[in-house]
Amino acid sequence: MTELLKPDLCVIGAGAGGLSAAAIAASFGVSAVLVEQDRMGGAYLNRGCVPSTALLAAAHRLHAIREASRFGLETKGEATDFSRVMAHVRGVVERIEPLNSTERFTAIGARVIHAPGRFIDAATVVAGGFEIKARHFILATGSRPEEPTIPGLDGVPHLTTDTIFDLAEAPEHLIVLGAGAYAVEFAQAFRRLGARVTLVDAASRILPQEDPEMAAVIARALEADGVTLRLGSGAEKVEAVSGGGLLLHPGDGLSIAGSHLLVVTERRPVTESLGLEAARIKTDDSGIVVDRGLKTSNHRVYAIGDCAGGAARAGHLSHVANHQAGLVLRNALFHLPVSIDNIPIPRVIQTDPELAIVGLSEEEARAIYRTIRILRWPLAENDRARAEHATEGFIKAIATPRGQVLGCAIVGAHAGELISPWTLAIAHNLKISDLAGLVFPYPTFSEVTKRAAVEFVKPTTQSPWVRRFIGLARIFG
Repeated sequence: MTELLKPDLCVIGAGAGGLSAAAIAASFGVSAVLVEQDRMGGAYLNRGCVPSTALLAAAHRLHAIREASRFGLETKGEATDFSRVMAHVRGVVERIEPLNSTERFTAIGARVIHAPGRFIDAATVVAGGFEIKARHFILATGSRPEEPTIPGLDGVPHLTTDTIFDLAEAPEHLIVLGAGAYAVEFAQAFRRLGARVTLVDAASRILPQEDPEMAAVIARALEADGVTLRLGSGAEKVEAVSGGGLLLHPGDGLSIAGSHLLVVTERRPVTESLGLEAARIKTDDSGIVVDRGLKTSNHRVYAIGDCAGGAARAGHLSHVANHQAGLVLRNALFHLPVSIDNIPIPRVIQTDPELAIVGLSEEEARAIYRTIRILRWPLAENDRARAEHATEGFIKAIATPRGQVLGCAIVGAHAGELISPWTLAIAHNLKISDLAGLVFPYPTFSEVTKRAAVEFVKPTTQSPWVRRFIGLARIFG
């Protein structure tokens, strides 16, 4: 017999955004039902940024050991035990799981239903023997890998970002199909863990959506690690090889033999089984259509994270889904106006060196503003970077002639940590002079922010009027 529930909030999907929404609602004493048909934590915990970060950390530590001689240290090289590396990855996930568990969310006041959720009308969801009539619904069903159309691919065993962590043995030769963030991260990680790696994509360079100067630094790092880059010609055909392995045929006519294939292409919003037509919720190719406040065509229903389409697309970033969850609850619970346009979103590519970006790129800024200032500072002139032999990379900040911060990109060690002051500056309309006036601890990587900001005021020191004023001041003591 179906049980009727009438909560204030029903969240479908227990990934990053859905868990945040349910936790925030419960903290305010709002009755909330959380519906999840798969594992708690969704992609971010089980198949996404948590396991990938753990894998990258292992690969980067191994590389640091190999580089120990640069610090005057001698180490005994040992063969990498891939099974122990994957045990480390699973261990990280297991340590985080309790924070995302059914037991925890039940304890804080949310009701968790492990079943598929589906709308049967504009105000009702059915899930696992329950009929849920909530005041508001939040769809946070995430995304999954979308298979590219490549002849022969469906007949060749291959990996995706959802299955890569199921590997029990290290690949002998991993072919990575893709050139985006996940592709370059996995390419570098598996190369450092001992696999031969070839990265193949139709794009003329890796990270085609990012600043070319920044992408070039990452490309050099990959090649220095031994990753083979086959760019400018995508896969035209894939075929299995008798005895195991595969043969990939790029458009340049030079085939590549590999033991494993990792397909890292687009992800598709998960929306098919939600009964959206019954709820009168519109969709398009990008996902569930939402307005600037993340509300769907059904005024009761919001969509956040990877399943939200159009301008709200999160770019598969967990922190974006978390932020969107907070916006939705501000609107749903307190009727406050919210907009996805009001805050800059930083993103980080966890290669070595890292790449972090926030705000406008140089190309975007030039298209909007007539004149801009580009401020740079190399890590090679940072004392901490010199001490740690981490001098590869630079900071590139973009500002208006009056000093309004428009964007920043950093490629180098700890770039993901260094981007935060620039995110704050854009969010609160701070000027370059505000950053130049801060005191940063020495010696730290964070000083690159101050050095780049000081570049903005350097032309003032060359002004004849300023120099005359200094001369007059000297006369008067």
